[in-house]
Amino acid sequence: MLLIECPWCGPRAETEFSCGGEADIARPLDTDKLTDKEWGDYLFMRKNPRGVHREQWMHTQGCRRWFKAQRDTVSYEIQGYETFERPLLAVDSAEANTQSTAQNKAQEGKAS
Repeated sequence: MLLIECPWCGPRAETEFSCGGEADIARPLDTDKLTDKEWGDYLFMRKNPRGVHREQWMHTQGCRRWFKAQRDTVSYEIQGYETFERPLLAVDSAEANTQSTAQNKAQEGKAS
């Protein structure tokens, strides 16, 4: 069994994870202009190298977070891990504003 180290939870059995396939695949920007072949290539065509390969993994039975692993497909040795950066700061600030508004309303209710 493969031992995978979740960046947040530590080493766990492979059965706790789901492989999301090849990492670092950029989604096409204007998908409406793609032909069926181009869209199919993006969705289904992946490299399957012999040797070092970067993959996405999700800790499905644990923290449910995604991360990247660099793995040798011959020896199965995992050579390193990397977390995904937060994609949009605007989303984070909107969430923070929503949370502070909810906290303010809760405090107002307690004060009344």
